[in-house]
Amino acid sequence: MGLLFWEERVDKKLQALEAQFKELDFTKDNLTQKFEYHSKAFSSQAAQDEMWTAVLTPRFTSMELNILYSYVVEVLICLHTHVLEKLPDLVRGLPTLASILRRKVKNKRVRVVWESVLEELGLQEGDITALCTFFIAHGNKAEHYPAKVRRMYIRDVTVMITNMVKNQILQNGLLKAVQVVEKGKAVKTSKEEKPSLKELIPSVKN
Repeated sequence: MGLLFWEERVDKKLQALEAQFKELDFTKDNLTQKFEYHSKAFSSQAAQDEMWTAVLTPRFTSMELNILYSYVVEVLICLHTHVLEKLPDLVRGLPTLASILRRKVKNKRVRVVWESVLEELGLQEGDITALCTFFIAHGNKAEHYPAKVRRMYIRDVTVMITNMVKNQILQNGLLKAVQVVEKGKAVKTSKEEKPSLKELIPSVKN
């Protein structure tokens, strides 16, 4: 299946997203490529396999998947935004979350800020690995639900996560994502200011 096929398919599914997400553009190759940046956090191939299994095993309904995906998306955008706020002179050089994950490995200043942001939000590297894996695994089919829509569908998402997600690392990551968003720590930017997911994880063409 070609790149154009996937772009058109995703575009149709994401027409209902808020304006800040309307340019979301995923392809199978892109998702695989971006996972390489996060897989380094795993200590072995077995750990990678375990995480992918944990992400793909729960049989979420479409509604449940969209709700979890929405929390993950908002936290990833939050991380990107917080880092840029602390590194205003590097905004152009860090256009995506993926670019931050790459740069922090060799750039001490970026790494220090990244660790500071994680601490402020109550997150750890393992949580980010889990959330990025979830994002990559489901991003080509899930939809973002704004908060008011999420509340219409489910009263307590933490119960759903605890009951359905048995892998402790993934469960902790998702629970923390919910906590960050529900406590209002995620950056509340306007539609014009909030980065789109196309900017968060750029197309393979970039």
